[in-house]
Amino acid sequence: MFWRSVVGKLALTILLLVSFVLLILTILLLEFFEEFHIDEAEKEMMQTATKVSELVEQQPNRSTVLETTERIQDPDSRIAILFDEEDIWVSDSANENLTEFKTDWIENESNLSKVLTDDERIRKQIVLPGTGIEAMIVGEPILTNDGAVFVYQSLDVIEQTKAETTKIIFLAAGIAIILTIFFAFFLSTRITSPLIKMRETVSDLTRGEFNTKVPVLTHDEIGELAIAFNRMGRQLKFHINALHQEKEQLSSIVSSMADGVVTLNRNGDMLVTNPPAEKFIEDWNFEHNIGVTDDDIRKLPTELNQVLQKVIDGETEALHEISLQGRNYVMLMTPLYDQSHVRGAVAVIRDMTEERRLDKFRKDFIANVSHELRTPISMLQGYSEAIVDDVAESKSEKNELAQIIHEESLRMGRLVNELLDLARMEAGNIQLNMETVDVEAYVDRVMKKFNGLANDNQIELSLSKNITESFVTIDPDRLEQVFTNLVDNAIRHTDEFGFVKVFVESNSNEFHVFIEDNGSGIPEEDLPFVFERFYKADKARTKNKTKKGTGLGLAIAKNIIDAHYGVITVNSKVNQGTTFSFKIPQTKQK
Repeated sequence: MFWRSVVGKLALTILLLVSFVLLILTILLLEFFEEFHIDEAEKEMMQTATKVSELVEQQPNRSTVLETTERIQDPDSRIAILFDEEDIWVSDSANENLTEFKTDWIENESNLSKVLTDDERIRKQIVLPGTGIEAMIVGEPILTNDGAVFVYQSLDVIEQTKAETTKIIFLAAGIAIILTIFFAFFLSTRITSPLIKMRETVSDLTRGEFNTKVPVLTHDEIGELAIAFNRMGRQLKFHINALHQEKEQLSSIVSSMADGVVTLNRNGDMLVTNPPAEKFIEDWNFEHNIGVTDDDIRKLPTELNQVLQKVIDGETEALHEISLQGRNYVMLMTPLYDQSHVRGAVAVIRDMTEERRLDKFRKDFIANVSHELRTPISMLQGYSEAIVDDVAESKSEKNELAQIIHEESLRMGRLVNELLDLARMEAGNIQLNMETVDVEAYVDRVMKKFNGLANDNQIELSLSKNITESFVTIDPDRLEQVFTNLVDNAIRHTDEFGFVKVFVESNSNEFHVFIEDNGSGIPEEDLPFVFERFYKADKARTKNKTKKGTGLGLAIAKNIIDAHYGVITVNSKVNQGTTFSFKIPQTKQK
């Protein structure tokens, strides 16, 4: 609304102030001019009466007196000369309503009689008898006899003069009001124009447009304010950019950290998280079967929230070890202060699994290799000695022993070749033969190999597909090796009448595969090591004793997926089942 703006308020203030001053001035001027006109008329009439009185006293010729009186009188007034009580002369007047002077006026007005009796000058306003006209009358005594000179005039003449004066005063006031309105708006606009520009600039600043400047239109205080405002905008831009750079730098540092970082407020809301921390929370929710909704997705889990409350209440850091999905985590939570008030906490979550795994791996590697080679070497040694010592007498017995020696040598060869392949992969020397293949035909061909094995073990093997991108660029032989290892493991470690579900998704971003079974599962303490060399789970998982692995399949599968720049993961619970999944980023053939 206009009157709520600065321009309207300033203009209205000026207009009201000037109007008030003009009102007071007009009232005073009207009062002044009313009295002024009456006084002037009385003075003029008194001067006329004095002149006529002196003329009568000095001039014995009556005709000369009367002729001179008619010349000096005002046309709108009357002059009455009382030579004595019986001898009276009254002049003519242009005002027909102004009646002639009567001697009974003197009898009715005591003040008029004082001119004759006391030789007093009088000024008086009376109502003319018989007409109701208000008139002003003055009287001057004639000192040489008992006469007097009276001059009277209707107040209508003074009222006309007063009306003309009032018109002039109101006209001047109206012109003053118009000029005031014009200059008030002009002045208000001149003053508020830079302020409006500043308001627009502030709106631009709130939208992040720091290059906007206020034009400097004047060199007064408002101009200095505009200069200071522009300087403030430059400083604000500088500091905002500095804060933005620091924020990006801090965000990059936090995001690139291998440790999980979570910033929490007092209520347990996660304000800032990095990818390792988000993965930790996701695994926590999976481990504890917590269904996460949009409302509590940024909430810290209840158990960890208890640690937070201890940190806030005690205002001291807390070290907490967590075992989750077979991985070992150490969480260090320290209070976050707002001056002297604890406003939250910062939790650093470090995955200690690798460090502990490496320690265990160094101890177990030699033992594992020795264990894997000891059995075939012992069998080779024993059966070869039996042949040399002629324990086997017949040819068929010798052939049987030789066949066992041959199978064990092949087993040792496979073990050595897989070790060499794995070493090459881990050294980064793996060579991929990338091809663009039809996803649906490729997956159908690979899965047909396992139908017979699944039927023999009375396992329900199902395949689901969600293909929006028909082609994918991969090394088909290497990826088939991954499929073979994962599906074969799932079938071998699932009881009869169980199921193995394979779900394949191909879109413009990635090639994603899930392999789920409801078999014996993997113990939580073994999950961190499933992709390591010589990993073999609990013996209870080896259902088919005739089909033993080397413990290198999952390690090779992981290296193949890594070579495709993909990710392979596992989730499992004992006696409930296992889900392996891998995803490979989609690449377009050039």
